Amino acid sequence: MIFLFTDFGREGPYAGQMHAVLARLAPGIPVIDLMHDAPAHDPRGAAYLLAALAPEFPKGSVCCTVVDPGVGTARPAAAAEADGRWFVGPGNGLLGLVLRRARKARRHRIVWRPETLSDSFHGRDLFAPAAARIAVSGALPAEWLAGPEPEPGADWPDDLAEVIYVDRFGNAMSGLRTESVAPGAILRVNGRAVRPARIFGDAPAGAPFWYGNSCGLVEIAVPRGNAAALLDVRPGAAIGIEKPE
Repeated sequence: MIFLFTDFGREGPYAGQMHAVLARLAPGIPVIDLMHDAPAHDPRGAAYLLAALAPEFPKGSVCCTVVDPGVGTARPAAAAEADGRWFVGPGNGLLGLVLRRARKARRHRIVWRPETLSDSFHGRDLFAPAAARIAVSGALPAEWLAGPEPEPGADWPDDLAEVIYVDRFGNAMSGLRTESVAPGAILRVNGRAVRPARIFGDAPAGAPFWYGNSCGLVEIAVPRGNAAALLDVRPGAAIGIEKPE
């Protein structure tokens, strides 16, 4: 099984071209569109989101990741094994939190290059073929790989006190794992206090609240409302954490 995690969006030909390559090189293997609206141009924010989603992947699956603002530069291509799952993508820190949180992990640099490699679409020409090869054979050929190079992300915090993703409802997901925040803590977003509630039904109507979402991350929401609009936040917005009253 292959998962696609990209910032391409649903419109345009990009996700479809990835599917076309995977259908040609890994026929019959299911391809799941995990998301194509990962934090755009933001490997750091996307890394925290990917790490929160990865535990649901079946063992033996492959996640092809493309949040790659440095495409065509000297940034390396990366492949990683983490707790029985494979990840392929740019070596820009995108895979760093998955590896950091894994009990057993190994990282590689992909040195293989196809005969034709677009300067602007390594997702289609490099990462998708690598993901297909893993899905078909269970690994990449040794000659495709080399030892890893240092990559960005080693100094990123274990939990990121920022908004990393806003969904279609206007709920603002953070890079904070729920267990990293005291249950009664008050969050501060754009100067406004955000208090906790367990579920939407426990929060006052029209008031922002925070809760631990289904991915294990702190999320800010408004019952039947749009938290991002109410608080004027977007990905990258800072979140302050105050001790419980």
